[in-house]
This record gives sequence, C-alpha cells and structure tokens, in this order.
Amino acid sequence: MRKLLSFAFAAALALTALSCSSDRASILKVYNWSDYIDESVIGEFEQWYKEHTGEDIKVVYQTFDVNETMLSKIEKGHEDYDVVCPSDYIIERMLNNGLLLPLDFQSIPAEFNYIENNKSPYIRQIFKEINPEIDANDYSVAYMWGTTGIIYNSKYVTDEEASTWSVIANPKFKDQVLIKDAPRDVYGPVLIYLKQKELAEGKVTLQELMWDSSDESIAAVEEYLKGAKENVLGWEADFGKDQMTKERGVVSLNWSGDAVWAIDEAAEVGVDLRYIVPEEGSTVWFDGWVIPKYAKNVKAATWFIDFMCRPDIAIRNMDGTGYVSANGAWEVVESQIDEECDPVDLSYFFGEGADSVRVNDVLYPDKSVIERCALEHDWGQDTDKLLGMWSRVKGDNASSFTYVFIGLVALALVVALWLGSRSKRGRKRSRR
Repeated sequence: MRKLLSFAFAAALALTALSCSSDRASILKVYNWSDYIDESVIGEFEQWYKEHTGEDIKVVYQTFDVNETMLSKIEKGHEDYDVVCPSDYIIERMLNNGLLLPLDFQSIPAEFNYIENNKSPYIRQIFKEINPEIDANDYSVAYMWGTTGIIYNSKYVTDEEASTWSVIANPKFKDQVLIKDAPRDVYGPVLIYLKQKELAEGKVTLQELMWDSSDESIAAVEEYLKGAKENVLGWEADFGKDQMTKERGVVSLNWSGDAVWAIDEAAEVGVDLRYIVPEEGSTVWFDGWVIPKYAKNVKAATWFIDFMCRPDIAIRNMDGTGYVSANGAWEVVESQIDEECDPVDLSYFFGEGADSVRVNDVLYPDKSVIERCALEHDWGQDTDKLLGMWSRVKGDNASSFTYVFIGLVALALVVALWLGSRSKRGRKRSRR
C-alpha cells in the first residue's frame, strides 16, 4: 500500500511539474473529446515533430465531454490549451468572441503541408458559412463530420415511414422513439420539417432557417415536440444506440456516427437497423481543431493540426473512433471502398472522379442528400431561449420509460442508504 501511495505521489508531482513548467516550447497541451482519437498517433507525432523540426515535444493530452465545459475553461479560466476540438457552433462562438488565433500553415514546408493539400472543397465552402464576415478556414480545420437523421428498425418501421421527420410523432410508435438530448440537433431538423411550405415557395432557404431563433419558430418547434410526448421512450445522451440494438426502441433521432456503430452492433445479433436523412432535409455537424487565444505553444499546435490531416493518420483516427474524417484526400475515401455498396456521388467532397464511389452512404452521404442539409449556427444571446424551450419540452414529456428509470434510481438510493447504515465504513458513490 505504501509503495502504491508513493508511486501515486510521485506521479502527481511529475504532472504538477509538467503543468507548471516554464519551458512551454517543449510541451503541447491538447484538449479533445473523450475517445476521439487513436491515442497511438500521439507518440508518433512527438517523434515526427522531432524529425522535422529538431525540437523535442511532449504532448499533455486531456479530454472533455461537454463543449461548454471546454469553452468555460478557456473563456473564463484563460486555460493555456494549445489545441482544442470544439463543435461547429462553439467554433463560431469562439470566433465571434475573439478567442481563436489565426492559423499560420504557411510556416510548414510545402512537402508535408497536409492541411492545404487535403482540404475538401465542401469543407472549405461550408466553413465560410460559419461567419459571413470572417473566413473560419483561417482559424479552424475540420476533424470529423456527419449528418443528423433517423435510425430505425426495419422490422417495425418501413422505409417510407422513416423517410420523414413526422415519424417521431407517428402514434404507431408510442413509447418507442429515442431522441438525442441535444436541443440544437433536434431544433434544426424539426424546424425544417415545419417550414416545408415556405421552403418550397422560396420564401426562406435552409441556411436562413439555421439562423432563425424567432419566438414564433421556437414556439412551433416546442408545440410539435410536446405533441410527440407519447412516443418518447427517452431523451438520451449516449444510450439510444444501445437501446436500438436491443429493440427497446424502434426509432431514434440520432447522428450518423452513432448510426454506424448501432447498425454494426445490431447486425451481430440479427437486428436490421438502418439510417436515413429524411426527405424534408436536415443538418450537418462538424468538430474541428483550433488554437485558442491563450495558447502558449502555437508552433507545435500548428504542426499537430497538420499531422492530424496526414491521410494515414486521418484513416487511423477514423477507424479508431468510428466517426467520419473530414479529410479530403483520396486515400481516405479509398480506404472505405466496399464493392458491396451502391455507388455514391461524392464529387462535392472529393472533387472530380468521385461521382460514383462504392462506400457506405451512412458514412458519406450522396450529393443529393447533402444538397438538402444545412450547417447549424450558434444563437449567441438567444441561446437561453433555445435551452428554455428544451427544458420545457423535456419537463412536459416524462415518458413511461422516464418514470420507470426514476423509480429504479430511487429504489437503488434507498437500498444504498440502508446498506450504508449497516456499514461501519462509508464509501462515496461515483457520479456520472
């Protein structure tokens, strides 16, 4: 026990010394989502950086689970992270609030400038839409991306039923619909569904809807979601895909990355799950690398982002996380070719010669699908309105699943208290 404590104390001292070291030129602090990288590439970067710059570098790698947690540490705590990986709307917020440093990729020799050489034309264009006045391409590099759509069980839900957002309110699926506990990712698709007439008449565009935080639109989305309350099995952060594989739910409003995992897992137990972007339209999402305002090692941060864009590294991160790389190199899409898949038009993403590629269209949507998708935006001062609507919807939509879950938690707490009262030595409960 003493040896263990001594080791822990020594490790703590080492970490403290590392974090407090004044020699930040040899330390790179990376802040990323949990389980969002093939961690073996970190050591390779350290070696690669040494080979090409002649300088030693040690990566201090930390993770977060919520965008706002990361943002608060930088915005309020002035944390000196060198590289972080926020989602699209947070990139927009950081850009608007002057929390990002411009990326100087010209400082990297052309022969291994993987960022400029492998940027997708689609990514380049859509990042320009993040802020019409400031080109986000100068401040961020896309890492992973995907769409928001519907995962469904073909045994209980037809392709036609799943092809429209009305499926979440279809009375046929009472207590069988799972919805992401992500207000921004739910609001956009529902608003698109409700504004079909205006879209068809050309009174509004998909992109304009993504800026719409009017009281009228918020009220319409709130009313529609409350009308679907009898169907909602649960508002979930991560358990939805698992519930779908176990057939406890038959419809899930979810992300394409989770859909790939769920489809593969379900297939192993004989359950046929499918994914579709409804015909009315939907949203696309991105996570990207940025260098925050308070970074201390801008040079190593720039080289790290470049290394993440090397095709073989992008492929390994894609395989290791299950998400889709935003890298536009042909080697990346080539690694995903499956002759059993139907041809997909990916010319929008990879350019000429990619108009008929046999890949999984859940990973890479066809051009016709992307044409009816738009990028979500940060609401700025109106964010509280969105969160307020979401709180009211969830509060008024406690499903039978919710009540059962609450009952089980209450029972568990009673049992734990009873056991604790019988124990001479109490223990703290871990919190998720």
